[in-house]
Amino acid sequence: MSNGSTGNSLPAIDWGRADLLIELALNEDLDTTGDVTTNSVVPENAQAVAVLRCKEPGMVLAGLRIAERVFQMVEPRLEFKALREDGDRCEVGDLLAEISGPARGLLIAERTALNFLQRLSGIATTSAKYAAALAGTKTVVLDTRKTTPGYRNLEKYAVAVGGATNHRVGLYDRIMIKDNHREMAAMEGAGGITRSVQRARQAYPELEIEVEADCLDEVREAAEAGVEYIMLDNMSDEMMAEAVKLVAGRAKLEASGGITLERLPRIGRIGVDFVSSGALTHSVKSADISLDIEVSK
Repeated sequence: MSNGSTGNSLPAIDWGRADLLIELALNEDLDTTGDVTTNSVVPENAQAVAVLRCKEPGMVLAGLRIAERVFQMVEPRLEFKALREDGDRCEVGDLLAEISGPARGLLIAERTALNFLQRLSGIATTSAKYAAALAGTKTVVLDTRKTTPGYRNLEKYAVAVGGATNHRVGLYDRIMIKDNHREMAAMEGAGGITRSVQRARQAYPELEIEVEADCLDEVREAAEAGVEYIMLDNMSDEMMAEAVKLVAGRAKLEASGGITLERLPRIGRIGVDFVSSGALTHSVKSADISLDIEVSK
């Protein structure tokens, strides 16, 4: 996946993990009995055509291929025709895809497919709003690790589809030294930003290092320690402006904590490099998408 230092290339969908999620979602819906309503009411040979339809203005579509995968895992005979693409901005009434084939498969897959599509499109739509709020500035919006357990790959994919940028994917791809790390290290006499950075650099020389700073003294120490990134944690606009002057380009600066959509334009004018917000994934409203079905035979 991309991260804050490499731009906003669209991450690949990890289909191994995606398929596992789809299987788990279908299993919790069907258990060992299956769709008792559909199987008892809908004739086995019934055919149908259905469309996925956008029902809200300004929605950014994400997850269409996941929805297709759900339908085909439930019923391989279903034909899925995409009418739009991930990243498209859709309006009320826009058709997103057409699915045709066995009616039972359509009904069984409907809710699971919509759950994925609505969730990911909601993330993409929110991410687009955050990115738009920083238009005209050099500041880039980042996501966080505050993702739904198991969904990180898909949710970070949706963030990138919406035009925001992925931060580190997990605990393995960037060193991020926070106050809790420093306090635990201090129990063995190895606390402090400088000592922590030295130990991290020695252990993983190939990885970039980010340090969380709560005050200007910590910003100064982190910059002098030669880290690549400094997180300005819960700082006021005034303190962030001082941090920008203090660091003077020696490290990339990331604003975090207390980030709201309304505050973003002000932060962009301060001149930090990044703004990270967990709200891109943990507080979004799922998009409003429907599946409308017609029996054809």
